[in-house]
Amino acid sequence: MGIPNDPVILLSYINTMLRDNYDSLEELCKSLSVDEKELCDKLASIGYNYDAEQKRFR
Repeated sequence: MGIPNDPVILLSYINTMLRDNYDSLEELCKSLSVDEKELCDKLASIGYNYDAEQKRFR
């Protein structure tokens, strides 16, 4: 199973995975074989950027 394609659903999915299963965005991307820059760009397109301190997109 891949990650959701819809940016809004992707946002919820990624934030939940970060909260529940991963210590960093880098770890999540490596585990899911996802390009970190592409993920960040996709979520930035709907106005969300990664906050490393809070470990979530906001």
